[in-house]
Amino acid sequence: MHHVSPPSGLTHIWLLAKYELSKRFTNKSGMVALIAFMLIWAILLLYPIKSASEFIMGPNFRGFTEALFGPDSLRHLFEWPVAEFAVFWLAALYLFPMFSIFIAADQFSSDKQRGSLRFLTLRVSRSSLFFGRFAGHMLIQLSLIILTLLATIAMVLTRDMSLLVPSLTTSLLVMVNLFIVVLPYTAAMALLSLHANSARQASIFAIILWALVSIIIGLINFKFPQLSGLNMILPGSQISSMINTQGFGSLAYTPIPLLQTVVILGLGNLLMKRSAL
Repeated sequence: MHHVSPPSGLTHIWLLAKYELSKRFTNKSGMVALIAFMLIWAILLLYPIKSASEFIMGPNFRGFTEALFGPDSLRHLFEWPVAEFAVFWLAALYLFPMFSIFIAADQFSSDKQRGSLRFLTLRVSRSSLFFGRFAGHMLIQLSLIILTLLATIAMVLTRDMSLLVPSLTTSLLVMVNLFIVVLPYTAAMALLSLHANSARQASIFAIILWALVSIIIGLINFKFPQLSGLNMILPGSQISSMINTQGFGSLAYTPIPLLQTVVILGLGNLLMKRSAL
C-alpha cells in the first residue's frame, strides 16, 4: 500500500493563487472591476496615449522639456523605439500602483468579517494562505498588465506594422518592470487587509498611511537632509527616477521594490500567524 504524502506548502500556495485568479475573472464583482479597468485603459489608449505619442516625439515638445527641466531631464524618454510605449510608460508607472491599492484591497478583510478565514486555516497553514492570496493577486495584476500591453501593441501596429518586433521586446521589459513595481503595493494591501473590516477600509488605511509616512519623511528630510535615504521606505519612492529610463536601464531600480516587498511580506506573515482570526 503506497503512502500518499499531503500537498506541500508551495502546492497550497499555487492552488490558492490559481483560485484567486479564476475567482476574479468569473464572479460578478470581479468582472465588473475588470470591465471598468479595461474601459479606463481603452480611453487612455485611444486619446491621451495615441495623441501624446505623436506630440511627445515632435521637436517642439522636446525643446519645451529641455527648457523647463534641463537638457538631460527626460533624455531617455525620447530614446524609446516605439513612441506609444514611451507615453504608456509614463501613465502606467503611476496608474498601476494606484489600481493595485484598490484591486488588492480585499485579500483578507471580507473573509475575516464572514469568519471564513478560521475555516480556511483548518485546511492550510496560515503562511500558505497569506502567500497564496498575495500570489493570486499578483497573477491578477500580471494579467491586467499583459492585457493593456497587448492592446498597446495592437494600436501601434495599426500605425506601422514594421514596429512589431520592437513593440514585443519593449512590452516584455515594461511588463517585468510594472510587475516588480506593484509587488510592494500588493504586499502592503495584504498586510492592511488583515486589519481592515472591508476592502474600502483597507484602501482608506493605505491612502492615510502613505500620506502620513510621506509627510513624516518629508519633515525629517527637511530637518536632516543627510537622511534622504529614508524615502526608500515608502513603496513607489523610485518611480519618479524610473520615468527617465529606457530599455534595460529601467531594471536598475528593481532592488528597491523587491526589498520593500520582502520586508512587508515578512511583517504580514508574522501578523497572520499571531492575529486572532
